[in-house]
Amino acid sequence: MTTRKFTPAFGLRNRHLQTIYSSFFRKDITLDYEIQEFILEDNDFIECYWLNKNRANKNIFVIFHGLEGSFKSPYIKGIMKALKDKNQAVVLVHFRSCGKKVNNKAKTYHSGDTSDAIEYLKYLHKKYAQANIFTIGYSLGGNMLLKLLGNDFIDNFIKKSICIGVPLDLSICAKVLNSGFARVYEKHLLKLLKENLFEKFDKHDYKKLINLDKQRVDKISSIKEFDDLYTSKINGFKTAENYYKINSSKQFLKNIKTKTLIIQALDDPFMNKDVLPNKDELSNNCTLELYENGGHLGFIEGSIFNPKYMLEKRIIEYFKEYF
Repeated sequence: MTTRKFTPAFGLRNRHLQTIYSSFFRKDITLDYEIQEFILEDNDFIECYWLNKNRANKNIFVIFHGLEGSFKSPYIKGIMKALKDKNQAVVLVHFRSCGKKVNNKAKTYHSGDTSDAIEYLKYLHKKYAQANIFTIGYSLGGNMLLKLLGNDFIDNFIKKSICIGVPLDLSICAKVLNSGFARVYEKHLLKLLKENLFEKFDKHDYKKLINLDKQRVDKISSIKEFDDLYTSKINGFKTAENYYKINSSKQFLKNIKTKTLIIQALDDPFMNKDVLPNKDELSNNCTLELYENGGHLGFIEGSIFNPKYMLEKRIIEYFKEYF
Protein backbone atom coordinates (compact mmCIF):
# COMPACT_ATOMS: atom_id res chain seq x y z
CA MET A 1 0.00 0.00 0.00
CA THR A 2 1.55 3.29 -1.08
CA THR A 3 0.44 6.91 -1.03
CA ARG A 4 1.32 9.04 -4.05
CA LYS A 5 0.66 12.64 -4.94
CA PHE A 6 -0.42 14.47 -8.01
CA THR A 7 -1.24 18.17 -8.22
CA PRO A 8 -4.84 18.78 -9.34
CA ALA A 9 -5.33 21.39 -12.05
CA PHE A 10 -5.80 24.89 -10.68
CA GLY A 11 -9.52 25.35 -10.17
CA LEU A 12 -10.20 21.61 -10.26
CA ARG A 13 -9.13 20.53 -6.79
CA ASN A 14 -12.74 19.86 -5.78
CA ARG A 15 -13.55 16.15 -6.08
CA HIS A 16 -16.77 16.79 -7.98
CA LEU A 17 -15.05 18.99 -10.55
CA GLN A 18 -12.39 16.30 -10.95
CA THR A 19 -15.16 13.77 -11.55
CA ILE A 20 -17.31 15.66 -14.05
CA TYR A 21 -14.86 17.92 -15.91
CA SER A 22 -13.85 15.53 -18.68
CA SER A 23 -17.46 14.49 -19.36
CA PHE A 24 -18.38 18.04 -20.33
CA PHE A 25 -15.16 19.78 -21.31
CA ARG A 26 -12.61 17.27 -22.56
CA LYS A 27 -11.84 17.73 -26.24
CA ASP A 28 -13.41 14.87 -28.14
CA ILE A 29 -11.07 12.21 -29.48
CA THR A 30 -11.89 10.62 -32.83
CA LEU A 31 -10.81 6.99 -33.09
CA ASP A 32 -11.19 4.63 -36.04
CA TYR A 33 -12.30 1.42 -34.35
CA GLU A 34 -12.42 -2.04 -35.85
CA ILE A 35 -15.56 -3.61 -34.36
CA GLN A 36 -15.66 -7.30 -33.48
CA GLU A 37 -18.94 -8.94 -32.52
CA PHE A 38 -17.85 -11.85 -30.35
CA ILE A 39 -20.42 -14.67 -30.10
CA LEU A 40 -20.65 -16.13 -26.62
CA GLU A 41 -21.36 -19.71 -25.66
CA ASP A 42 -24.99 -18.87 -24.79
CA ASN A 43 -25.45 -17.45 -28.33
CA ASP A 44 -25.51 -13.86 -27.11
CA PHE A 45 -22.70 -11.47 -28.03
CA ILE A 46 -20.41 -8.71 -26.80
CA GLU A 47 -19.09 -5.85 -28.91
CA CYS A 48 -15.31 -5.46 -28.83
CA TYR A 49 -13.72 -2.28 -30.21
CA TRP A 50 -10.14 -2.62 -31.47
CA LEU A 51 -7.31 -0.24 -32.28
CA ASN A 52 -4.06 -1.47 -33.86
CA LYS A 53 -5.46 -4.99 -34.18
CA ASN A 54 -2.72 -5.77 -36.69
CA ARG A 55 -0.23 -5.60 -33.79
CA ALA A 56 -2.09 -8.10 -31.59
CA ASN A 57 0.56 -10.80 -31.93
CA LYS A 58 2.87 -8.92 -29.55
CA ASN A 59 0.84 -7.23 -26.78
CA ILE A 60 -2.92 -6.92 -26.27
CA PHE A 61 -4.39 -4.45 -23.76
CA VAL A 62 -7.93 -5.47 -22.81
CA ILE A 63 -10.08 -2.72 -21.27
CA PHE A 64 -13.25 -3.04 -19.21
CA HIS A 65 -15.36 0.11 -18.73
CA GLY A 66 -17.43 1.32 -15.80
CA LEU A 67 -21.19 1.33 -15.13
CA GLU A 68 -22.99 2.29 -18.35
CA GLY A 69 -19.66 3.23 -19.94
CA SER A 70 -18.78 2.54 -23.57
CA PHE A 71 -16.51 3.48 -26.46
CA LYS A 72 -18.00 6.98 -26.11
CA SER A 73 -16.69 7.52 -22.55
CA PRO A 74 -13.92 10.16 -22.43
CA TYR A 75 -11.74 8.10 -20.06
CA ILE A 76 -11.99 5.13 -22.45
CA LYS A 77 -11.10 7.22 -25.50
CA GLY A 78 -8.20 8.74 -23.60
CA ILE A 79 -6.49 5.50 -22.61
CA MET A 80 -7.18 3.84 -25.95
CA LYS A 81 -5.54 6.72 -27.81
CA ALA A 82 -2.60 6.73 -25.38
CA LEU A 83 -1.99 3.01 -26.00
CA LYS A 84 -2.55 3.37 -29.74
CA ASP A 85 0.07 6.14 -29.80
CA LYS A 86 2.50 3.66 -28.23
CA ASN A 87 1.76 1.28 -31.15
CA GLN A 88 -0.04 -1.19 -28.90
CA ALA A 89 -3.03 -3.36 -29.81
CA VAL A 90 -5.91 -2.38 -27.55
CA VAL A 91 -9.47 -3.68 -27.31
CA LEU A 92 -12.42 -2.33 -25.34
CA VAL A 93 -14.77 -5.11 -24.24
CA HIS A 94 -18.30 -3.77 -23.88
CA PHE A 95 -20.43 -5.42 -21.26
CA ARG A 96 -23.72 -6.78 -22.59
CA SER A 97 -26.06 -4.01 -23.82
CA CYS A 98 -23.41 -1.29 -23.47
CA GLY A 99 -22.42 -1.26 -27.14
CA LYS A 100 -24.57 -0.07 -30.04
CA LYS A 101 -26.84 -3.12 -30.18
CA VAL A 102 -29.41 -4.51 -27.76
CA ASN A 103 -28.39 -7.97 -26.60
CA ASN A 104 -30.32 -11.17 -27.33
CA LYS A 105 -30.65 -12.49 -23.80
CA ALA A 106 -32.73 -11.10 -20.95
CA LYS A 107 -29.81 -11.14 -18.50
CA THR A 108 -27.67 -8.07 -18.04
CA TYR A 109 -24.10 -7.38 -16.97
CA HIS A 110 -23.28 -6.73 -13.33
CA SER A 111 -20.36 -5.82 -11.08
CA GLY A 112 -19.22 -9.40 -10.60
CA ASP A 113 -20.23 -11.09 -13.85
CA THR A 114 -16.89 -12.48 -15.00
CA SER A 115 -18.11 -15.21 -17.37
CA ASP A 116 -18.16 -13.14 -20.58
CA ALA A 117 -14.76 -11.61 -19.81
CA ILE A 118 -13.21 -15.01 -19.12
CA GLU A 119 -14.64 -16.43 -22.33
CA TYR A 120 -13.22 -13.56 -24.37
CA LEU A 121 -9.83 -13.59 -22.64
CA LYS A 122 -9.49 -17.32 -23.31
CA TYR A 123 -10.35 -16.70 -26.94
CA LEU A 124 -7.62 -14.03 -27.18
CA HIS A 125 -5.08 -16.29 -25.49
CA LYS A 126 -5.82 -19.10 -27.93
CA LYS A 127 -5.97 -16.94 -31.07
CA TYR A 128 -2.90 -14.83 -30.22
CA ALA A 129 -0.85 -17.48 -28.43
CA GLN A 130 2.42 -15.49 -28.61
CA ALA A 131 0.95 -12.24 -27.29
CA ASN A 132 1.26 -10.80 -23.80
CA ILE A 133 -2.23 -10.05 -22.48
CA PHE A 134 -2.76 -7.14 -20.08
CA THR A 135 -6.01 -5.97 -18.48
CA ILE A 136 -7.30 -2.57 -17.39
CA GLY A 137 -10.54 -2.11 -15.43
CA TYR A 138 -12.34 1.10 -14.54
CA SER A 139 -14.85 1.38 -11.68
CA LEU A 140 -17.43 -1.44 -12.11
CA GLY A 141 -15.13 -2.99 -14.71
CA GLY A 142 -12.36 -2.87 -12.13
CA ASN A 143 -14.48 -4.68 -9.56
CA MET A 144 -15.34 -7.37 -12.11
CA LEU A 145 -11.68 -7.69 -13.09
CA LEU A 146 -10.39 -7.99 -9.52
CA LYS A 147 -13.01 -10.67 -8.80
CA LEU A 148 -11.93 -12.46 -11.98
CA LEU A 149 -8.26 -12.34 -10.97
CA GLY A 150 -8.89 -13.36 -7.36
CA ASN A 151 -11.68 -15.87 -7.58
CA ASP A 152 -12.95 -17.00 -10.98
CA PHE A 153 -9.93 -17.21 -13.27
CA ILE A 154 -8.10 -20.53 -13.25
CA ASP A 155 -5.92 -20.03 -16.37
CA ASN A 156 -3.55 -17.42 -15.00
CA PHE A 157 -2.11 -16.11 -18.30
CA ILE A 158 -2.73 -12.39 -17.78
CA LYS A 159 0.68 -10.75 -17.59
CA LYS A 160 -0.16 -7.63 -15.61
CA SER A 161 -3.27 -5.72 -14.59
CA ILE A 162 -4.42 -2.32 -13.36
CA CYS A 163 -7.74 -1.26 -11.84
CA ILE A 164 -8.89 2.29 -11.10
CA GLY A 165 -11.64 3.79 -8.93
CA VAL A 166 -12.96 0.42 -7.87
CA PRO A 167 -16.15 0.02 -5.75
CA LEU A 168 -14.46 -2.67 -3.67
CA ASP A 169 -17.47 -2.97 -1.35
CA LEU A 170 -20.64 -2.64 -3.41
CA SER A 171 -22.98 -2.25 -0.45
CA ILE A 172 -21.04 0.71 0.95
CA CYS A 173 -20.87 2.35 -2.49
CA ALA A 174 -24.63 1.99 -2.99
CA LYS A 175 -25.20 3.80 0.32
CA VAL A 176 -22.71 6.57 -0.53
CA LEU A 177 -24.31 7.16 -3.95
CA ASN A 178 -27.66 7.57 -2.26
CA SER A 179 -26.52 10.40 0.01
CA GLY A 180 -25.63 14.08 -0.27
CA PHE A 181 -24.33 15.49 -3.54
CA ALA A 182 -23.59 11.97 -4.79
CA ARG A 183 -27.32 11.69 -5.49
CA VAL A 184 -26.61 13.77 -8.61
CA TYR A 185 -24.40 10.96 -9.94
CA GLU A 186 -26.87 8.32 -8.88
CA LYS A 187 -29.71 10.10 -10.69
CA HIS A 188 -27.65 10.30 -13.88
CA LEU A 189 -26.57 6.64 -13.76
CA LEU A 190 -30.09 5.53 -12.92
CA LYS A 191 -31.43 7.37 -15.96
CA LEU A 192 -28.97 5.50 -18.21
CA LEU A 193 -29.76 2.16 -16.58
CA LYS A 194 -33.49 2.66 -17.02
CA GLU A 195 -33.13 3.69 -20.67
CA ASN A 196 -31.07 0.58 -21.32
CA LEU A 197 -33.63 -1.64 -19.58
CA PHE A 198 -36.59 -0.06 -21.40
CA GLU A 199 -34.92 -1.00 -24.71
CA LYS A 200 -34.65 -4.60 -23.52
CA PHE A 201 -38.38 -4.64 -22.68
CA ASP A 202 -39.03 -4.66 -26.43
CA LYS A 203 -37.41 -8.11 -26.64
CA HIS A 204 -38.15 -9.70 -23.27
CA ASP A 205 -41.17 -10.18 -21.01
CA TYR A 206 -39.73 -9.09 -17.68
CA LYS A 207 -43.14 -9.22 -16.06
CA LYS A 208 -43.16 -12.94 -16.70
CA LEU A 209 -39.46 -13.44 -15.94
CA ILE A 210 -39.04 -11.45 -12.71
CA ASN A 211 -42.43 -9.78 -12.12
CA LEU A 212 -41.20 -6.36 -13.28
CA ASP A 213 -43.03 -3.98 -15.59
CA LYS A 214 -42.15 -0.60 -17.11
CA GLN A 215 -44.35 1.32 -14.68
CA ARG A 216 -42.47 -0.13 -11.70
CA VAL A 217 -39.10 0.56 -13.34
CA ASP A 218 -40.10 4.16 -13.92
CA LYS A 219 -40.67 4.63 -10.16
CA ILE A 220 -37.26 3.26 -9.10
CA SER A 221 -35.40 6.01 -7.24
CA SER A 222 -32.01 4.52 -6.29
CA ILE A 223 -29.29 2.24 -7.63
CA LYS A 224 -29.92 -0.18 -4.78
CA GLU A 225 -33.62 -0.36 -5.62
CA PHE A 226 -32.73 -0.97 -9.28
CA ASP A 227 -30.35 -3.75 -8.21
CA ASP A 228 -32.96 -5.18 -5.86
CA LEU A 229 -35.73 -5.35 -8.45
CA TYR A 230 -33.75 -6.03 -11.62
CA THR A 231 -29.98 -6.66 -11.53
CA SER A 232 -30.10 -9.20 -8.72
CA LYS A 233 -33.24 -10.99 -9.87
CA ILE A 234 -32.35 -11.39 -13.57
CA ASN A 235 -28.92 -12.73 -12.59
CA GLY A 236 -30.10 -15.23 -10.00
CA PHE A 237 -29.42 -13.40 -6.74
CA LYS A 238 -32.02 -13.09 -3.98
CA THR A 239 -31.65 -9.39 -3.21
CA ALA A 240 -29.37 -6.45 -3.90
CA GLU A 241 -27.50 -7.07 -0.64
CA ASN A 242 -27.04 -10.72 -1.55
CA TYR A 243 -25.68 -9.66 -4.95
CA TYR A 244 -23.36 -7.08 -3.32
CA LYS A 245 -22.02 -9.55 -0.75
CA ILE A 246 -21.17 -12.23 -3.31
CA ASN A 247 -19.62 -9.89 -5.88
CA SER A 248 -17.68 -7.25 -3.92
CA SER A 249 -14.06 -7.68 -5.03
CA LYS A 250 -12.47 -6.68 -1.72
CA GLN A 251 -12.85 -10.23 -0.40
CA PHE A 252 -10.87 -11.70 -3.32
CA LEU A 253 -7.81 -9.43 -3.32
CA LYS A 254 -5.79 -11.75 -1.09
CA ASN A 255 -5.98 -14.51 -3.73
CA ILE A 256 -4.73 -12.54 -6.74
CA LYS A 257 -1.71 -14.15 -8.43
CA THR A 258 -1.32 -11.63 -11.29
CA LYS A 259 0.77 -8.52 -10.67
CA THR A 260 -1.97 -5.93 -10.12
CA LEU A 261 -2.04 -2.21 -9.35
CA ILE A 262 -5.17 -0.70 -7.76
CA ILE A 263 -5.47 3.10 -7.94
CA GLN A 264 -7.95 4.81 -5.63
CA ALA A 265 -8.63 8.48 -4.84
CA LEU A 266 -9.42 9.15 -1.21
CA ASP A 267 -11.89 11.86 -2.26
CA ASP A 268 -13.79 9.65 -4.74
CA PRO A 269 -17.45 10.74 -4.36
CA PHE A 270 -18.69 7.26 -5.34
CA MET A 271 -17.29 5.68 -2.18
CA ASN A 272 -15.59 6.33 1.17
CA LYS A 273 -12.52 5.07 3.00
CA ASP A 274 -14.40 2.08 4.42
CA VAL A 275 -14.15 0.32 1.06
CA LEU A 276 -10.34 0.22 1.22
CA PRO A 277 -8.62 -3.05 2.14
CA ASN A 278 -6.05 -3.29 4.90
CA LYS A 279 -2.63 -4.78 4.32
CA ASP A 280 -3.75 -8.28 5.33
CA GLU A 281 -6.47 -8.25 2.67
CA LEU A 282 -4.00 -7.74 -0.19
CA SER A 283 -1.95 -10.47 -1.80
CA ASN A 284 1.76 -9.93 -2.33
CA ASN A 285 0.96 -9.42 -6.02
CA CYS A 286 -1.36 -6.47 -5.33
CA THR A 287 -0.25 -2.87 -4.84
CA LEU A 288 -2.80 -0.35 -3.59
CA GLU A 289 -1.91 3.18 -4.69
CA LEU A 290 -3.77 5.94 -2.87
CA TYR A 291 -4.12 9.61 -3.83
CA GLU A 292 -5.59 12.40 -1.70
CA ASN A 293 -7.31 13.89 -4.75
CA GLY A 294 -8.62 12.69 -8.08
CA GLY A 295 -12.37 12.25 -7.71
CA HIS A 296 -13.93 9.36 -9.61
CA LEU A 297 -11.75 8.54 -12.63
CA GLY A 298 -10.62 12.17 -12.78
CA PHE A 299 -6.98 12.77 -11.83
CA ILE A 300 -6.74 15.94 -13.92
CA GLU A 301 -3.61 18.06 -13.58
CA GLY A 302 -2.23 20.99 -15.56
CA SER A 303 -4.85 23.74 -15.83
CA ILE A 304 -8.50 24.13 -16.78
CA PHE A 305 -7.45 25.45 -20.18
CA ASN A 306 -4.66 22.92 -20.68
CA PRO A 307 -5.68 19.79 -18.74
CA LYS A 308 -3.43 16.76 -18.45
CA TYR A 309 -4.90 13.38 -17.63
CA MET A 310 -2.60 11.78 -15.08
CA LEU A 311 -4.25 8.35 -15.19
CA GLU A 312 -3.23 7.80 -18.78
CA LYS A 313 0.34 8.80 -17.99
CA ARG A 314 0.39 6.50 -14.94
CA ILE A 315 -1.02 3.54 -16.88
CA ILE A 316 1.53 3.96 -19.67
CA GLU A 317 4.29 4.17 -17.06
CA TYR A 318 3.05 1.00 -15.37
CA PHE A 319 3.23 -1.05 -18.57
CA LYS A 320 6.22 0.67 -20.23
CA GLU A 321 8.62 -2.26 -19.81
CA TYR A 322 6.58 -4.17 -22.43
CA PHE A 323 6.48 -1.46 -25.09
